[in-house]
Amino acid sequence: MARERPVEVAPGVTFPAWTYNDRIPGPTLRANEGDRLRITLINHSAHAHTIHFHGLHAAEVDGVAGIGLGLVPPGERTVYEFDAEPFGVHLYHCHVTPLASHIAKGLYGVFIIDPKDARAEADELVMVMNGFDTDFDRSNELYAVNTIPFAYMEEPVKVAVGELVRVYLVNVLEYDLVNSFHVHGNFFDWYPTGTSPSPAEYTDTVMLCQGQRGIIEMTFPRQGRFMFHAHQSEFAELGWMGFFEAGCGSAASTACERNR
Repeated sequence: MARERPVEVAPGVTFPAWTYNDRIPGPTLRANEGDRLRITLINHSAHAHTIHFHGLHAAEVDGVAGIGLGLVPPGERTVYEFDAEPFGVHLYHCHVTPLASHIAKGLYGVFIIDPKDARAEADELVMVMNGFDTDFDRSNELYAVNTIPFAYMEEPVKVAVGELVRVYLVNVLEYDLVNSFHVHGNFFDWYPTGTSPSPAEYTDTVMLCQGQRGIIEMTFPRQGRFMFHAHQSEFAELGWMGFFEAGCGSAASTACERNR
C-alpha cells in the first residue's frame, strides 16, 4: 500500500513522508531463488506510484510509465508477478518522475533472495542507509540507517562474540552521490550485491552510490562496544552512526574467556 503519512524521524521533527505500508523503509521482502512472487500495490496516495524491483523480470512488470502495468493512479491497484532471481540483496522503489522526490520521500525497501544453496547460519540484520531533506532544499539535514538518526547509539546492536553476523546493506540515500559503511575494531567479508558465494574483499570500509548494495559478514572476536558509521564525517555527525555491542553467550564462551 502506498500513501502519505507523517513520520517522526527525530525528536520533534516530523517528515511528510510517502510510504509503502506506512513505514520507511517499506517492508523487507524475502524469497527463495526461483519462487514465483505476486505483489499487490494498492495506491491510497494522491499521486501516481509504481514499484520497480531490482532483479530479473519481464518489461511488463518493471514498474515504469508507459510499459506494461505502467503507473498506478490514485485509488487503483496492480499486481506484479515474476520469479525471484538472481539470488542476492536487492531493493525496490517507486519509479515515477521526479524520481528524486518519490525516493527521498520514502518509497523504497529491501528485497532479499536467498540462494538455493543456503548461506551459513548467522545473526542477520538489514541496514538501509537513508537520509531526510527536512526543509526541502534538495540537501539532507539528517542521515541514518533504518531512518532514525543515532538510534543504534542509544540502543546498540547486540551480537555474540565468536558468532557470524550478516548485514544486508543497501544505500538509497538521495541528494548525495556516495555513502559508506565503516566498522571499528574489526574487518568483514564483502559480497557486492550478494550474487556470488565468494567475497570480493576483506575490509573495514565500503563505498556505495545510490542503489548499490551488498552483504557484510563478520565475527567479533572480542567483547565491547564497536562503532559503525558513514566514513563521511558530516553524515556521521548528523545521525549516521551506531554501535555493535559484542557480548558473551554460551556458544562463544571459549572466545570470550580468551579475550577477557
